[in-house]
Amino acid sequence: MKIDDIARLAGVSKAAVSLAFNNKPGVSEQTREHILNIAQAHGYQPRTIKTGKEVQKPNAIIRFVACKNTDIITEHYDSLPFFNELIHHITEQVKQHGNTLVISSIDVQDLQHELQALEKEQPSAGILLLGINLTPPMIEAIQSIHANVVILDTSFEHVDANFVSINNSLGGYQAGKHLVKLGHSRIGYVKSSTRIPNFIKREEGFRAALTEHHLTIDEAMTFDLQPMLVMPQERLQQSIGLLQERPTAIFCENDYMAISTIKSLQNIGLRVPEDISVMGFDNIFEAKVISPELTTVHVKKDMLAKTAVNRIMDNLSKGEKNAAHIYVNTEIVERRSCKPVTSMDSMSM
Repeated sequence: MKIDDIARLAGVSKAAVSLAFNNKPGVSEQTREHILNIAQAHGYQPRTIKTGKEVQKPNAIIRFVACKNTDIITEHYDSLPFFNELIHHITEQVKQHGNTLVISSIDVQDLQHELQALEKEQPSAGILLLGINLTPPMIEAIQSIHANVVILDTSFEHVDANFVSINNSLGGYQAGKHLVKLGHSRIGYVKSSTRIPNFIKREEGFRAALTEHHLTIDEAMTFDLQPMLVMPQERLQQSIGLLQERPTAIFCENDYMAISTIKSLQNIGLRVPEDISVMGFDNIFEAKVISPELTTVHVKKDMLAKTAVNRIMDNLSKGEKNAAHIYVNTEIVERRSCKPVTSMDSMSM
């Protein structure tokens, strides 16, 4: 294969291929990656290639393991929007490094045994572990199996391991500040019936924001929902209906619960946001298609994936353990499910 063939396959000029191989300006980074990927896929190794950085040995196996449980990461977790998007970004990041992603899901109680068997059968260069219900002893056991492990979407400050997690506390705090800025002071809270560290941190951040403004959440306006069920909730409808004084806004610990809350309110004749504003957390795809579109806390799934894969690659290239706790910050996405409070809103409650 010649440089002319690479140019034809990539749909670019020979000059562009030469610039890409020599890491010179004149082509975009996207085009450069496109050309190099085609060259690699066809086994073409230009003598003049200069990337300006160390290239990982291609075709290393990176193992992604989802730790299943009955409440959050279920058997069909990969069909859920949050996890589906996260896996998509991880796959793309691993490909960019010239490696292969192998995906497995293991019941959390069988994690150590099953992972040992997988590694014996097909050794990997690194493990990305998605386990929101992992415990510190479980993490330490996994580290005894493999030296290059990154834990996604959870974190324990007292454990010496690589963690890449959402800044849940910041996200909850931002949500609280946003509702207060809109003038809400009578705020309800929808919490997951399954308490995991991520949800606990979101609640802590949210309550901290309210405390700064001398506000609290009335216990009568705190509601429990199943975290991954998207449908009207009879118990929530009854609880809202029995309130003598309804909240002007409700914050939900994830978007699934927020969508269920919107459907529940609509079932009992309450309008969102005219009667009650609703806010979620995660910014899943459905947040943009529910009516009204959901105001939420945006979790940067692409940044989570990129950061986690880079940690794996850094440890692989340096051949040493450099553990770090990394938190990916969040931001508010304003849509139509929240509105400012007016004097009429306060009177109507």
